[in-house]
Amino acid sequence: MAAPSDAPDAFFEPLSEGRYAPTECTRGPWDPDSQHAGPPAALLARAAERRTGAREDMRLVRISYEIIRPVPITPLAVEVRVARSGRSVELLELALTPEGGDTVMRATAVRIRTAEDCVPAVVPGPQVPAPEKAGTRTFFEVPWDTGYHTAMEFRFTAGEFVENGPATCWMRPRVPLIAGERTGGLERVLLAADSGNGISNVLDFRSQLFVNPDLTVHLHRHPVGEWVCVDARTSVDAAGIGLAEAALHDENGPIGRSAQSLFVGPRG
Repeated sequence: MAAPSDAPDAFFEPLSEGRYAPTECTRGPWDPDSQHAGPPAALLARAAERRTGAREDMRLVRISYEIIRPVPITPLAVEVRVARSGRSVELLELALTPEGGDTVMRATAVRIRTAEDCVPAVVPGPQVPAPEKAGTRTFFEVPWDTGYHTAMEFRFTAGEFVENGPATCWMRPRVPLIAGERTGGLERVLLAADSGNGISNVLDFRSQLFVNPDLTVHLHRHPVGEWVCVDARTSVDAAGIGLAEAALHDENGPIGRSAQSLFVGPRG
């Protein structure tokens, strides 16, 4: 699905230091007043890597989010605190808070020191078909014209939105995360990773409700190129608890993994 011609040209507009205004591109498929978790997750990951004083010899390797409540489409403040700073490992705590409200998303991020070519690389090559071999699929019905579903491009090599079961989907943003700024590799991963359950749903979205209160992403490297692939599987227990897990790839091969806990129950 292409973005409408009059759609905003970014997920967020910068307001002042640490403050951002989300656009309609952040809107999720379930509530017209709430964001898909991908854009705010990417916003916090960006803050972890680009905070004032961030060491250039460190790279983010793990970020875990708690989605406390739906993220509104209103101006948001990003806070970053260094919880532990060591020679080789750094732990950050991040928060996303709407103006005049309570925190809606928290995250902890681990950054590890890097050194160029300090050890032999041990990584597999490509494991999923390339994006040019993938096909476009129909997005499930969304009652508004502009949102995350139009701000991202989706190409499936297995499965699809309206088909239950595992799926493999290449994703890339049609617009930058921040207006006037190039979107980095880490940010592209986080824009995509929260879609694991959405692309690999195992029950009908029309009759079942899925809520993920968290997201964890591990990365042994950041992606190269424009595309991020989410190769996802979802499992649901009869008690109403699920897990969506995904292998993450770029065109050169695996880059990491993601996981989402799920609350699952009948709609209504």
